[in-house]
Amino acid sequence: QVQLVESGGGLVQPGGSLRLSCAASGFTFSNYYMSWVRQAPGKGLEWVSQITYRGGTTYYADSVKGRLTISRDNAKNTLYLQMNSLNPEDTGLYYCARVEGLSYGMDYWGKGTLVTVSS
Repeated sequence: QVQLVESGGGLVQPGGSLRLSCAASGFTFSNYYMSWVRQAPGKGLEWVSQITYRGGTTYYADSVKGRLTISRDNAKNTLYLQMNSLNPEDTGLYYCARVEGLSYGMDYWGKGTLVTVSS
């Protein structure tokens, strides 16, 4: 029943911006922390960002601080990732994930949306 569907990826030039969205369904969205995780081509998973229940507190990997902004709209059951000042190292498949409340592991993942930063 739980579904997470990412969208908004695409091709963007270095220095450009994209806004990713994750539509959530099948659970009470506001009861969960949410995260973004990415995987660059040929690389492992990299945790990107996390947001608390109402969006009051956010966390970021050092590699994206100051450039990427996580947010959520609980009324719309949607998670966002605003991506600015993109560089080629940001290229990869971006997943949204639900954070399990006890272990803080990611128990449900979307299929991902591809971001390609290239000139």
